[in-house]
Amino acid sequence: MTSQQSARRIVLAARPHGEPKDSDVRFEEFTLPELREGQVLLQTLDLSLDPYMRGRMSAAKSYAPPVEIDAPMVGATVSRVLASRDSGVAEGDVVLGYGGWQTHSVEFAKHLRTLDKDSTIPHTTALGVLGMPGFTAYSGLLTIGRPQPGETVVVAAATGPVGSAVGQIAKIKGARAVGIAGGPDKVAYLRDELGFDAAIDHRADDFADQLAAATGDGIDVYFENVGGKVFDAVLPRMNTYGRIPLCGLVANYNLTSLPEGPDRSGALMGSILTKSLDVRGFIQTEFVADQQETFLREASQWVADGSLKYLEHVVDGFDNTLDAFRDMLAGRSFGKTVVHVTD
Repeated sequence: MTSQQSARRIVLAARPHGEPKDSDVRFEEFTLPELREGQVLLQTLDLSLDPYMRGRMSAAKSYAPPVEIDAPMVGATVSRVLASRDSGVAEGDVVLGYGGWQTHSVEFAKHLRTLDKDSTIPHTTALGVLGMPGFTAYSGLLTIGRPQPGETVVVAAATGPVGSAVGQIAKIKGARAVGIAGGPDKVAYLRDELGFDAAIDHRADDFADQLAAATGDGIDVYFENVGGKVFDAVLPRMNTYGRIPLCGLVANYNLTSLPEGPDRSGALMGSILTKSLDVRGFIQTEFVADQQETFLREASQWVADGSLKYLEHVVDGFDNTLDAFRDMLAGRSFGKTVVHVTD
């Protein structure tokens, strides 16, 4: 295969209003450019789907520019090198890149991470527990949350790739882990498979009461992935000097208008003031330079010895990407969502 052979991609056709519709994206064939010096031709094996992508579909100002209309959707990929014009990357290598929603891509080798072909750990972990989601959990929890032995750490969306890692790393550091998820299967997984000290279904009618019972001594660290009614229940349980790493607000991503009242901003600011709460939003890229190597070394060992477990929701087929994306945003998938494009 040459770099001028046809490939397929999914481009953004319109800005979604609410949940992305079929008409908001377009499948198209395109011709890859000739390789330049320092570039490689990649065939996508697996594509990562993550909540941040919904924000990139919007034109609203954010930490990263929106995807342009008629441009391919962004995303991390595990890919095979088909051709290379860089001495550091060889044909046949498997790499972590950023090819996006495409079956093939051309990328600069300096932006890739070569994966160990002899590793017993699946390469898809580079998209999840040993990739951006795992690093998000590691850096946000340890840098902002700073859990201490015996403290209580609560995490929302706890069966997702970020949340599941947060709870397990909290346990590794000697803290109590309380997970919040949607549905009895997810709750059972947190408790029985991942070893969380408590797990709560946010869909339960008595969710707030269950949370209070599971956090009798209050909450010292709340790792926020969701927002909405989950945060409303958590806030009154926060202890003085509590820390809230703010990672995501997935409950809001498909909203088309402001949530209905009452206005809770006064209660939020009052709690921050009177309890001396440390609330800090973050994007994991700010910690990469200082913490990435340490994370990969420590987390790889935790995965290898079984103290950091992971679950992948693998969807087969490039044509199913948008459906898989919608399921992930709606909480219908379980674990880290990966689209398997080709063997």
